Amino acid sequence: MAPLRFCANVSWLFTELPDFGQRLHAAAAAGFRAVEAAWLYDSDPLELQRARRAAGVEVVLINTPPGDLDRGDLGLGAVPGREADFRRGLDLAVQYARALDCSRIHLMAGRVPAGSDRTLVYRDMEAVFLQNLSYAADVLSKEGMTGLIEPINTRITEPRYFLDSPHQASEILEKLGKENIRLQMDVFHWQIMDGNLTENIRKYLPLIGHVQIAQVPGRNEPDSDGELDFRYLLGTLERLGYRGYVGCEYKPRGSTVEGLAWIQQYLS
Repeated sequence: MAPLRFCANVSWLFTELPDFGQRLHAAAAAGFRAVEAAWLYDSDPLELQRARRAAGVEVVLINTPPGDLDRGDLGLGAVPGREADFRRGLDLAVQYARALDCSRIHLMAGRVPAGSDRTLVYRDMEAVFLQNLSYAADVLSKEGMTGLIEPINTRITEPRYFLDSPHQASEILEKLGKENIRLQMDVFHWQIMDGNLTENIRKYLPLIGHVQIAQVPGRNEPDSDGELDFRYLLGTLERLGYRGYVGCEYKPRGSTVEGLAWIQQYLS
């Protein structure tokens, strides 16, 4: 069995430090060889590039821009009427990914419009999502990059998010039929929406291009009190031969470094 590879999500970890460049160095000092981030777009890409190289870490994942947060956007991939905005955001994400030598971009689906009935708008939103994903697949293929789609739970975190379960995501990927668009598994969201993690990991592993972890329900360190036995879950990923990265996307209970005891056996 190949050992699992972990990356620090520097939008969630090392937030004691004010800028992403410092967080890259802190992640490297803590033993991480790779990092991921949500939105880096307030930072200059060339400065991030220099910081990444100086820290000696790989950037393995970034998100597409969320859109206009003031109007309630959280991604635009499935939002009707915002196709041009999605394409502009994708172009920006590719620019940053290219500067950072990052080969994976999370293509955020977005929210069901406020006041809309999910069941009534689903077909139109799915059609837009498929169209945008097909466009993104072609753009990313030319860059040697992979796109990822991530189900986000609608019970606690994002009640209006369009993509909310691995089952829905797998159906969309099957309809899409693009090899370089894959499934992003966030254990926190999958547990809340569906549970049955062992069987879902087995079922969807061929589609999974990236994994993220956090305890449930607090979204804290994997070894904090909660519903999940991460020793078992991480062992399952190892036994099944998962070869991608495992992203640490959680809220530290105290300082980031103090909460990293659980991962030392994997980083050493």
